[in-house]
Amino acid sequence: MRSEHQDPVLPEAVEPKDLHPAARNELKTLQADVQERVARHLAMVAFLIDDDPELAHQHALSASRRAGRIPVARETLAITAYRTGDFALALREIRTYRRLSGLEGHVAIMVDSERGLGRPEKAIETGLAADTSKLDTEQRVHLAIAMSGARLDLGQTQQALFELEIPELNPSKAFSWSPDLFSAYSAVLEDLGRADEAATWLEHANRAARALQAHHGSQDELEVFEVYEEEPIDLDAPDESDSELRGDDNSEVAADNDDRADARESADQAGAPGEDADREELTSTSAPAIEEEASEHADPERADDDEAAGERSSAGDQEIVESDETGVGAATSEEQSLEEEVNELLAAAGILDDDAAENAGAPGPNAAGASEDTKGDDREQQR
Repeated sequence: MRSEHQDPVLPEAVEPKDLHPAARNELKTLQADVQERVARHLAMVAFLIDDDPELAHQHALSASRRAGRIPVARETLAITAYRTGDFALALREIRTYRRLSGLEGHVAIMVDSERGLGRPEKAIETGLAADTSKLDTEQRVHLAIAMSGARLDLGQTQQALFELEIPELNPSKAFSWSPDLFSAYSAVLEDLGRADEAATWLEHANRAARALQAHHGSQDELEVFEVYEEEPIDLDAPDESDSELRGDDNSEVAADNDDRADARESADQAGAPGEDADREELTSTSAPAIEEEASEHADPERADDDEAAGERSSAGDQEIVESDETGVGAATSEEQSLEEEVNELLAAAGILDDDAAENAGAPGPNAAGASEDTKGDDREQQR
Protein backbone atom coordinates (compact mmCIF):
# COMPACT_ATOMS: atom_id res chain seq x y z
CA MET A 1 0.00 0.00 0.00
CA ARG A 2 1.39 3.35 -0.98
CA SER A 3 1.98 5.94 1.66
CA GLU A 4 0.35 9.31 1.34
CA HIS A 5 2.26 11.79 -0.71
CA GLN A 6 1.65 15.45 -1.31
CA ASP A 7 3.01 16.89 -4.51
CA PRO A 8 5.46 19.73 -4.06
CA VAL A 9 4.72 23.07 -5.66
CA LEU A 10 5.85 23.48 -9.23
CA PRO A 11 7.13 26.95 -10.04
CA GLU A 12 5.49 28.52 -13.07
CA ALA A 13 8.91 29.34 -14.50
CA VAL A 14 9.76 25.61 -14.85
CA GLU A 15 8.67 24.24 -18.23
CA PRO A 16 8.88 20.77 -19.82
CA LYS A 17 11.56 22.03 -22.20
CA ASP A 18 13.89 22.40 -19.19
CA LEU A 19 14.17 18.61 -19.08
CA HIS A 20 16.85 16.88 -21.13
CA PRO A 21 15.57 15.92 -24.62
CA ALA A 22 16.44 12.25 -24.14
CA ALA A 23 14.33 12.13 -20.98
CA ARG A 24 11.44 13.99 -22.66
CA ASN A 25 11.52 11.45 -25.47
CA GLU A 26 10.73 8.64 -22.99
CA LEU A 27 7.61 10.49 -21.79
CA LYS A 28 5.89 10.54 -25.18
CA THR A 29 3.79 7.50 -24.33
CA LEU A 30 2.00 9.48 -21.62
CA GLN A 31 -1.02 11.69 -22.08
CA ALA A 32 -0.29 15.32 -22.86
CA ASP A 33 -1.26 16.76 -19.48
CA VAL A 34 0.48 13.95 -17.54
CA GLN A 35 3.54 14.22 -19.75
CA GLU A 36 3.85 17.93 -19.07
CA ARG A 37 3.53 17.55 -15.31
CA VAL A 38 6.01 14.64 -15.08
CA ALA A 39 8.53 16.54 -17.19
CA ARG A 40 8.30 19.56 -14.90
CA HIS A 41 8.83 17.40 -11.80
CA LEU A 42 11.87 15.72 -13.33
CA ALA A 43 13.26 19.11 -14.34
CA MET A 44 12.91 20.27 -10.73
CA VAL A 45 14.89 17.21 -9.61
CA ALA A 46 17.77 18.25 -11.83
CA PHE A 47 17.66 21.77 -10.39
CA LEU A 48 17.56 20.69 -6.72
CA ILE A 49 19.59 17.47 -6.50
CA ASP A 50 22.78 19.19 -5.34
CA ASP A 51 21.31 21.94 -3.16
CA ASP A 52 18.19 20.32 -1.68
CA PRO A 53 18.16 16.51 -2.12
CA GLU A 54 15.07 16.08 0.08
CA LEU A 55 12.89 18.37 -2.03
CA ALA A 56 14.32 16.82 -5.17
CA HIS A 57 13.29 13.41 -3.83
CA GLN A 58 9.70 14.67 -3.34
CA HIS A 59 9.54 15.76 -6.97
CA ALA A 60 10.94 12.39 -8.04
CA LEU A 61 8.23 10.61 -6.06
CA SER A 62 5.55 12.70 -7.76
CA ALA A 63 6.95 11.89 -11.19
CA SER A 64 7.25 8.17 -10.41
CA ARG A 65 3.63 7.94 -9.18
CA ARG A 66 2.37 9.33 -12.51
CA ALA A 67 4.86 7.50 -14.78
CA GLY A 68 5.65 4.21 -13.02
CA ARG A 69 6.36 2.37 -16.28
CA ILE A 70 8.79 4.99 -17.60
CA PRO A 71 12.47 4.02 -16.97
CA VAL A 72 13.69 7.59 -16.49
CA ALA A 73 11.17 8.19 -13.72
CA ARG A 74 12.27 5.09 -11.79
CA GLU A 75 15.93 5.90 -12.39
CA THR A 76 15.49 9.45 -11.03
CA LEU A 77 13.71 8.16 -7.94
CA ALA A 78 16.54 5.67 -7.30
CA ILE A 79 19.17 8.40 -7.45
CA THR A 80 17.28 10.76 -5.11
CA ALA A 81 16.63 7.90 -2.68
CA TYR A 82 20.35 7.08 -2.64
CA ARG A 83 21.26 10.76 -2.08
CA THR A 84 18.86 10.99 0.87
CA GLY A 85 20.09 7.72 2.43
CA ASP A 86 17.06 5.57 1.61
CA PHE A 87 19.18 2.65 0.35
CA ALA A 88 16.43 0.06 0.34
CA LEU A 89 14.29 2.23 -1.95
CA ALA A 90 17.33 2.96 -4.07
CA LEU A 91 18.05 -0.75 -4.56
CA ARG A 92 14.42 -1.53 -5.42
CA GLU A 93 14.16 1.30 -7.93
CA ILE A 94 17.51 0.44 -9.55
CA ARG A 95 16.43 -3.15 -10.10
CA THR A 96 13.12 -1.95 -11.57
CA TYR A 97 14.95 0.48 -13.83
CA ARG A 98 17.31 -2.23 -15.11
CA ARG A 99 14.38 -4.52 -15.79
CA LEU A 100 12.45 -1.86 -17.72
CA SER A 101 15.38 -0.48 -19.69
CA GLY A 102 17.54 -3.61 -20.07
CA LEU A 103 20.64 -1.59 -19.12
CA GLU A 104 23.37 -2.50 -16.62
CA GLY A 105 23.93 1.01 -15.35
CA HIS A 106 24.10 2.26 -11.78
CA VAL A 107 25.86 -0.85 -10.49
CA ALA A 108 27.95 1.35 -8.24
CA ILE A 109 24.78 2.67 -6.54
CA MET A 110 23.62 -0.90 -5.96
CA VAL A 111 26.96 -1.90 -4.40
CA ASP A 112 27.08 1.19 -2.23
CA SER A 113 23.45 0.71 -1.18
CA GLU A 114 24.26 -2.82 -0.05
CA ARG A 115 27.06 -1.34 2.00
CA GLY A 116 24.64 1.18 3.42
CA LEU A 117 22.34 -1.63 4.49
CA GLY A 118 25.27 -3.30 6.28
CA ARG A 119 25.81 -6.05 3.75
CA PRO A 120 29.39 -5.67 2.36
CA GLU A 121 29.55 -9.28 1.20
CA LYS A 122 26.40 -8.77 -0.84
CA ALA A 123 27.90 -5.60 -2.18
CA ILE A 124 31.05 -7.40 -3.38
CA GLU A 125 28.93 -10.16 -4.83
CA THR A 126 26.83 -7.60 -6.74
CA GLY A 127 29.92 -5.87 -8.06
CA LEU A 128 31.58 -9.04 -9.25
CA ALA A 129 28.39 -10.12 -11.04
CA ALA A 130 28.29 -6.93 -13.13
CA ASP A 131 29.53 -7.03 -16.73
CA THR A 132 32.02 -4.17 -16.80
CA SER A 133 32.27 -4.32 -20.58
CA LYS A 134 28.82 -2.84 -20.78
CA LEU A 135 29.73 0.07 -18.54
CA ASP A 136 31.22 3.34 -19.61
CA THR A 137 34.40 4.78 -18.10
CA GLU A 138 32.71 6.84 -15.44
CA GLN A 139 30.57 3.90 -14.32
CA ARG A 140 33.60 1.62 -14.11
CA VAL A 141 35.49 4.15 -11.99
CA HIS A 142 32.58 4.55 -9.57
CA LEU A 143 32.14 0.77 -9.40
CA ALA A 144 35.84 0.44 -8.46
CA ILE A 145 35.45 3.03 -5.71
CA ALA A 146 32.33 1.19 -4.37
CA MET A 147 34.09 -2.18 -4.41
CA SER A 148 37.11 -0.70 -2.60
CA GLY A 149 34.80 0.62 0.11
CA ALA A 150 33.20 -2.80 0.51
CA ARG A 151 36.69 -4.33 0.93
CA LEU A 152 37.50 -1.77 3.59
CA ASP A 153 34.27 -2.69 5.39
CA LEU A 154 35.48 -6.27 5.47
CA GLY A 155 38.99 -5.22 6.59
CA GLN A 156 40.58 -6.11 3.33
CA THR A 157 42.71 -2.95 3.00
CA GLN A 158 45.28 -4.24 0.53
CA GLN A 159 42.59 -5.66 -1.70
CA ALA A 160 40.80 -2.35 -1.44
CA LEU A 161 43.95 -0.73 -2.84
CA PHE A 162 44.03 -3.22 -5.67
CA GLU A 163 40.41 -2.40 -6.59
CA LEU A 164 41.48 1.24 -7.24
CA GLU A 165 44.52 0.54 -9.35
CA ILE A 166 42.85 0.86 -12.71
CA PRO A 167 43.97 2.56 -15.96
CA GLU A 168 42.03 5.69 -15.09
CA LEU A 169 44.28 6.29 -12.06
CA ASN A 170 46.51 8.73 -13.94
CA PRO A 171 47.58 11.92 -12.12
CA SER A 172 48.69 13.60 -15.33
CA LYS A 173 45.11 13.84 -16.58
CA ALA A 174 41.97 15.16 -14.96
CA PHE A 175 38.46 13.98 -15.71
CA SER A 176 35.18 14.33 -13.96
CA TRP A 177 35.85 11.19 -11.90
CA SER A 178 39.53 11.93 -11.20
CA PRO A 179 39.13 13.86 -7.89
CA ASP A 180 36.97 11.06 -6.39
CA LEU A 181 39.32 8.34 -7.59
CA PHE A 182 42.49 10.11 -6.35
CA SER A 183 40.89 10.87 -2.99
CA ALA A 184 39.81 7.21 -2.49
CA TYR A 185 43.30 6.01 -3.36
CA SER A 186 44.83 8.48 -0.91
CA ALA A 187 42.49 7.26 1.85
CA VAL A 188 43.45 3.62 1.33
CA LEU A 189 47.19 4.54 1.34
CA GLU A 190 46.69 6.32 4.62
CA ASP A 191 45.02 3.23 6.08
CA LEU A 192 48.04 1.25 4.96
CA GLY A 193 50.36 3.70 6.73
CA ARG A 194 51.80 5.25 3.62
CA ALA A 195 51.20 8.84 4.63
CA ASP A 196 53.61 10.51 2.18
CA GLU A 197 52.06 8.81 -0.79
CA ALA A 198 48.63 9.52 0.60
CA ALA A 199 49.47 13.25 0.80
CA THR A 200 50.78 13.23 -2.75
CA TRP A 201 47.62 11.65 -4.10
CA LEU A 202 45.52 14.00 -2.08
CA GLU A 203 47.36 16.86 -3.72
CA HIS A 204 46.65 15.27 -7.09
CA ALA A 205 42.99 15.13 -6.21
CA ASN A 206 42.92 18.80 -5.20
CA ARG A 207 44.74 19.85 -8.33
CA ALA A 208 42.35 17.86 -10.53
CA ALA A 209 39.41 19.47 -8.73
CA ARG A 210 40.83 22.95 -9.33
CA ALA A 211 41.43 22.16 -12.97
CA LEU A 212 37.87 20.92 -13.42
CA GLN A 213 36.49 23.92 -11.58
CA ALA A 214 38.46 26.26 -13.80
CA HIS A 215 37.31 24.36 -16.84
CA HIS A 216 33.64 24.38 -15.88
CA GLY A 217 33.93 27.96 -14.67
CA SER A 218 35.12 29.09 -18.07
CA GLN A 219 32.16 27.31 -19.62
CA ASP A 220 29.82 29.01 -17.19
CA GLU A 221 30.93 32.42 -18.41
CA LEU A 222 28.16 33.50 -20.68
CA GLU A 223 28.27 36.20 -23.25
CA VAL A 224 25.09 38.20 -22.91
CA PHE A 225 23.49 39.77 -25.94
CA GLU A 226 20.76 42.29 -25.44
CA VAL A 227 18.00 41.77 -27.94
CA TYR A 228 15.55 44.58 -28.49
CA GLU A 229 12.29 43.45 -29.98
CA GLU A 230 10.41 45.91 -32.10
CA GLU A 231 6.86 45.63 -33.29
CA PRO A 232 6.49 45.15 -37.07
CA ILE A 233 5.63 48.33 -38.91
CA ASP A 234 2.29 48.25 -40.68
CA LEU A 235 2.67 50.34 -43.81
CA ASP A 236 -1.09 50.53 -44.31
CA ALA A 237 -1.79 51.81 -40.82
CA PRO A 238 -1.57 55.59 -40.32
CA ASP A 239 1.39 56.82 -38.36
CA GLU A 240 0.49 58.32 -35.00
CA SER A 241 3.11 61.03 -35.35
CA ASP A 242 1.81 61.93 -38.79
CA SER A 243 -1.75 62.00 -37.53
CA GLU A 244 -0.68 64.24 -34.66
CA LEU A 245 1.14 66.57 -37.05
CA ARG A 246 -1.84 66.59 -39.36
CA GLY A 247 -4.11 67.29 -36.45
CA ASP A 248 -1.91 70.23 -35.44
CA ASP A 249 -1.85 71.55 -39.00
CA ASN A 250 -5.60 71.20 -39.29
CA SER A 251 -6.11 72.99 -36.01
CA GLU A 252 -3.82 75.81 -37.11
CA VAL A 253 -5.63 76.13 -40.45
CA ALA A 254 -8.98 76.12 -38.68
CA ALA A 255 -7.73 78.81 -36.30
CA ASP A 256 -6.53 80.92 -39.24
CA ASN A 257 -9.87 80.51 -40.97
CA ASP A 258 -11.70 81.50 -37.79
CA ASP A 259 -9.53 84.60 -37.44
CA ARG A 260 -10.16 85.57 -41.03
CA ALA A 261 -13.89 85.06 -40.66
CA ASP A 262 -13.91 87.18 -37.50
CA ALA A 263 -11.96 89.91 -39.28
CA ARG A 264 -14.41 89.87 -42.16
CA GLU A 265 -17.39 90.05 -39.84
CA SER A 266 -15.90 92.97 -37.95
CA ALA A 267 -15.09 94.76 -41.20
CA ASP A 268 -18.60 94.18 -42.49
CA GLN A 269 -20.10 95.48 -39.26
CA ALA A 270 -17.86 98.56 -39.34
CA GLY A 271 -18.61 99.42 -42.98
CA ALA A 272 -22.31 98.52 -43.04
CA PRO A 273 -23.81 101.95 -41.97
CA GLY A 274 -21.87 103.96 -44.57
CA GLU A 275 -22.72 101.56 -47.32
CA ASP A 276 -26.41 101.55 -46.41
CA ALA A 277 -26.48 105.37 -46.40
CA ASP A 278 -24.77 105.52 -49.78
CA ARG A 279 -27.18 103.01 -51.17
CA GLU A 280 -30.18 104.98 -49.84
CA GLU A 281 -28.82 108.23 -51.31
CA LEU A 282 -28.19 106.64 -54.67
CA THR A 283 -31.66 105.13 -54.65
CA SER A 284 -33.34 108.39 -53.65
CA THR A 285 -31.47 110.50 -56.19
CA SER A 286 -31.60 108.08 -59.07
CA ALA A 287 -35.29 107.09 -58.79
CA PRO A 288 -36.84 110.45 -59.95
CA ALA A 289 -34.37 110.79 -62.78
CA ILE A 290 -35.11 107.29 -63.95
CA GLU A 291 -38.84 107.95 -63.83
CA GLU A 292 -38.47 111.20 -65.81
CA GLU A 293 -36.32 109.53 -68.44
CA ALA A 294 -38.80 106.69 -68.68
CA SER A 295 -41.69 109.13 -69.05
CA GLU A 296 -39.81 111.13 -71.67
CA HIS A 297 -39.11 108.01 -73.67
CA ALA A 298 -42.59 106.62 -73.11
CA ASP A 299 -44.71 109.84 -73.89
CA PRO A 300 -43.70 110.29 -77.57
CA GLU A 301 -44.28 106.66 -78.24
CA ARG A 302 -47.64 106.72 -76.55
CA ALA A 303 -48.68 109.84 -78.49
CA ASP A 304 -47.68 108.25 -81.75
CA ASP A 305 -49.57 105.13 -80.82
CA ASP A 306 -52.72 107.14 -79.94
CA GLU A 307 -52.60 109.08 -83.19
CA ALA A 308 -52.16 105.89 -85.20
CA ALA A 309 -55.01 104.25 -83.29
CA GLY A 310 -57.29 107.27 -83.98
CA GLU A 311 -56.46 107.25 -87.64
CA ARG A 312 -57.11 103.51 -87.82
CA SER A 313 -60.49 103.94 -86.03
CA SER A 314 -61.63 106.81 -88.31
CA ALA A 315 -60.56 104.96 -91.42
CA GLY A 316 -62.40 101.94 -90.18
CA ASP A 317 -65.57 103.96 -89.61
CA GLN A 318 -65.39 105.43 -93.11
CA GLU A 319 -64.88 102.00 -94.61
CA ILE A 320 -67.86 100.68 -92.64
CA VAL A 321 -70.10 103.54 -93.84
CA GLU A 322 -69.03 103.11 -97.44
CA SER A 323 -69.55 99.38 -97.24
CA ASP A 324 -72.98 99.90 -95.74
CA GLU A 325 -74.01 102.35 -98.41
CA THR A 326 -72.75 100.08 -101.16
CA GLY A 327 -74.54 97.14 -99.68
CA VAL A 328 -77.82 99.01 -99.33
CA GLY A 329 -77.64 100.29 -102.91
CA ALA A 330 -76.85 96.86 -104.23
CA ALA A 331 -79.73 95.39 -102.29
CA THR A 332 -82.20 98.05 -103.62
CA SER A 333 -81.19 97.55 -107.21
CA GLU A 334 -81.58 93.83 -106.87
CA GLU A 335 -85.04 94.22 -105.35
CA GLN A 336 -86.11 96.58 -108.22
CA SER A 337 -84.86 94.20 -110.85
CA LEU A 338 -86.76 91.34 -109.27
CA GLU A 339 -89.96 93.34 -109.08
CA GLU A 340 -89.66 94.39 -112.70
CA GLU A 341 -89.20 90.81 -113.80
CA VAL A 342 -92.21 89.72 -111.78
CA ASN A 343 -94.35 92.47 -113.25
CA GLU A 344 -93.25 91.62 -116.77
CA LEU A 345 -94.17 87.98 -116.21
CA LEU A 346 -97.56 88.97 -114.82
CA ALA A 347 -98.22 91.35 -117.73
CA ALA A 348 -97.23 88.67 -120.17
CA ALA A 349 -99.70 86.38 -118.59
CA GLY A 350 -102.40 89.00 -118.84
CA ILE A 351 -102.79 89.40 -115.13
CA LEU A 352 -101.54 92.98 -114.99
CA ASP A 353 -101.83 95.65 -117.64
CA ASP A 354 -98.96 97.76 -118.82
CA ASP A 355 -99.86 100.89 -116.79
CA ALA A 356 -100.21 98.95 -113.59
CA ALA A 357 -96.98 97.18 -114.32
CA GLU A 358 -95.17 100.43 -114.90
CA ASN A 359 -96.67 101.92 -111.75
CA ALA A 360 -95.72 98.87 -109.80
CA GLY A 361 -92.25 98.85 -111.22
CA ALA A 362 -91.59 102.67 -110.80
CA PRO A 363 -90.88 103.68 -107.30
CA GLY A 364 -92.81 106.66 -105.96
CA PRO A 365 -91.54 109.58 -103.95
CA ASN A 366 -92.71 107.99 -100.68
CA ALA A 367 -90.82 104.89 -101.49
CA ALA A 368 -87.70 106.87 -102.17
CA GLY A 369 -88.09 108.76 -98.91
CA ALA A 370 -88.67 105.56 -97.06
CA SER A 371 -85.58 104.07 -98.53
CA GLU A 372 -83.60 107.09 -97.60
CA ASP A 373 -84.98 106.91 -94.01
CA THR A 374 -84.13 103.24 -93.88
CA LYS A 375 -80.58 103.96 -94.98
CA GLY A 376 -80.25 106.64 -92.28
CA ASP A 377 -81.43 104.24 -89.59
CA ASP A 378 -79.01 101.59 -90.76
CA ARG A 379 -76.08 104.01 -90.57
CA GLU A 380 -76.95 105.08 -87.06
CA GLN A 381 -77.14 101.43 -85.93
CA GLN A 382 -73.77 100.65 -87.51
CA ARG A 383 -72.21 103.67 -85.85
